Amino acid sequence: MASLPQLDEAAKTEPTPPGRRLRQRSLFGEILDWMLVPLLLVWPLSIGITYLVAQAIASHPFDQGLERRVAVLADLAQRSAVAALPLLRQPGTDTLAGGDAVLMQVRGTHGQLLGGDAALPPPPDAAAPWPDGVHLRDAEVGGQELRIAWRWLAAPAATASSNTNEAKGGASAPAASPTRAADKPALLLVQVAEGLTSRTLLARDIVRGVILPQFVIVPISILLVWFGLGQGIIPLNELQARIRRRQPDDLSPIDQREAPEEITPLVDSINGLLGRLEQSILTQKRFIADAAHQLKTPLAGLRMQAELAARQTDPQELRASLRQISLSVVRTTRLVNQLLLLARAENQGVAAHGALSSVDLRKPVRDAVQELAPMALGKGLELEFDAPDTPLWVRGHALLLHELTKNLVDNAIAYTPRGGSVSVRLKADATNWRVLLSVEDSGLGIALAERELVFRPFYRVLGTGHDGSGLGLSIVQEIARQHSAIVELADNPACTGRDTPGLVVRLHLAAAEPPG
Repeated sequence: MASLPQLDEAAKTEPTPPGRRLRQRSLFGEILDWMLVPLLLVWPLSIGITYLVAQAIASHPFDQGLERRVAVLADLAQRSAVAALPLLRQPGTDTLAGGDAVLMQVRGTHGQLLGGDAALPPPPDAAAPWPDGVHLRDAEVGGQELRIAWRWLAAPAATASSNTNEAKGGASAPAASPTRAADKPALLLVQVAEGLTSRTLLARDIVRGVILPQFVIVPISILLVWFGLGQGIIPLNELQARIRRRQPDDLSPIDQREAPEEITPLVDSINGLLGRLEQSILTQKRFIADAAHQLKTPLAGLRMQAELAARQTDPQELRASLRQISLSVVRTTRLVNQLLLLARAENQGVAAHGALSSVDLRKPVRDAVQELAPMALGKGLELEFDAPDTPLWVRGHALLLHELTKNLVDNAIAYTPRGGSVSVRLKADATNWRVLLSVEDSGLGIALAERELVFRPFYRVLGTGHDGSGLGLSIVQEIARQHSAIVELADNPACTGRDTPGLVVRLHLAAAEPPG
C-alpha cells in the first residue's frame, strides 16, 4: 500500500494568493444600488426631456396667436392695403422695444416693402412663394430671437396700385396703362413676428411646476424602495433564523416551502450539501466502528503474545514470540493503512487528491508492478507486465490509479500458490473508446456466488489460508467508482483444465484526449 504521507501531499490545496482579500457583499445593498443608480441617472435626462416638451407646449398657444394675427392682417391687406396701413403703423409695432413687441410687415412678390417694419427679413425662399397657408419660422433680428408667421396671398390690381403709391411716399400716379400695370405685384407677403421671452418664461414655469414636486417625490420614492426591500428580505431573515435554531446533529433537508421561490436553487444546493455532510458523517462513524472491531482482535493477540514473551526464559522461544509479535505488527499496520485509504476514498473521493486530468495509464500501473515485484519473486511467482508502446490516456488521478493497481496485484500475489503466475495487461479498446486494465492470476479464484460479496468491506473468502483484511477489493471498487470505471471478475481462461480456476479482474476506464 502507498504511504499515507504521499496521499496527504497530494491532498494539499494551493494557498490563497497573498494580499487578496474577499469583500463581503450585501444583497440588500446590491439591489438598492441597481435600483437607485439608474433612477438618479435618468432623473437629469427626464428634466431635459421635460424642458423640451414644456417648450413645445408653451409655443403652441403663441403660434396660434401669431397665425390669427397673420390671418387678420392678410384679410385686411387682400381687401385693401390702404386699410391695413394704420394697423402696420400702430405705435410700438414698428420697433423691437418691449421684449415681446409684435412686428408686422407686408411685401410684394419681388420683396419690395409695402408697409410695416423693414427689419423683418423675407423668407429664405421668397423668390419661389409657398402655396397658400400660414407658415412659421425662427429668425434673429437686431440680436433678438423672433418667431415669425408669414403667408403669401393674391393682391387685387387696385389694391396693388394703392400699395405701390403708398410705398413711394404717396405721390399721385398717372392713369393706368398696360406698361405700368405689368409692374404691379400680383402677390402679397404678410409677416407677423413676436419675441420668444414670454414663451421661455412660460416653459420655465411649466418645468418648475413639474420638476419641483419631483424633489419631494424622489426622496419619498427612495425611502419607499428602501422600506420595500427591507420587507422583501424578511423571508430570508426568517430562513436564516430557522437554520440557526437547528441542532448541530440535525441534517434533515430544508423545506423549500419555507423559502421564497427565487432562492429555491440555493435551498437545493444547501440540501445537497447537508446530504453529502450526512453521508460523510455516516462514513466516519462506520469507519470508527469498523476500525474498532477489526483492530480489537489483533491488538488483543499482540498483547497476549507480548505477555507470553515476557514470561519466556528460553532464548529460542523468546525469539519465536518476538517474530510472532513482529508479524502481528505488520498485519495490524497493513490493516490500519487500508482502513485509512478506504475511508479517504469513500469520504472525499477524487476531490481530496486533486482534479481529474489526462493520465497515461501505463506509468501508474508500471510503478505499482515494479513496487510489488520483490514480493512476487520472494514467493516464487512469475510476474508479467504487458502494455503497448503508445500512450494510453485516461481521465483520472495517477495516485489513486496507482493504489488501485497495487491492491489488485497484491491480492493476486497473496492468493496465488507458489510457482504460479500473475500477469498485468493494458490494451486500448478503440471501438468503445475505453482502456482495459486486467490482472490475471493462477490462484484459487472466487466462486460465482461470492463475486458480489467480495467488494464489501472486511468480507473474506473462507478456506483460502490467507489472513488478509478483506479491504483490497473494497478500495478497488471505491476508486473505480470515483473514475466512473467498471470492474469485472471472471475465471482465468489460461487456467482451464488446471486444479485452480484462477481469477481475472478487468477494469474498464474511459479513454481521454492527450493533454494540451
